[in-house]
Amino acid sequence: MTAAPGAGPESVVCSAKGCREVARHAVVWNNPKLHSADRRKVWLACDDHRQSLADFVGLRGFLIEVIPVEELTDADG
Repeated sequence: MTAAPGAGPESVVCSAKGCREVARHAVVWNNPKLHSADRRKVWLACDDHRQSLADFVGLRGFLIEVIPVEELTDADG
């Protein structure tokens, strides 16, 4: 994730290439060929890129879920 330690939700930035918008969504995914089953990778997404980022990992069968940024836990990352 892209945020300074202790920063508020307004400081998380969308993971889409070239986007600097505030992220409101977390696209949670896992590539089972590279990661253990309990690993939860996260791409942050603004409203405009939520669907395209989810579609990208979803087409590959990697998508676990899309949740609001506020619902991320220490297990995500």
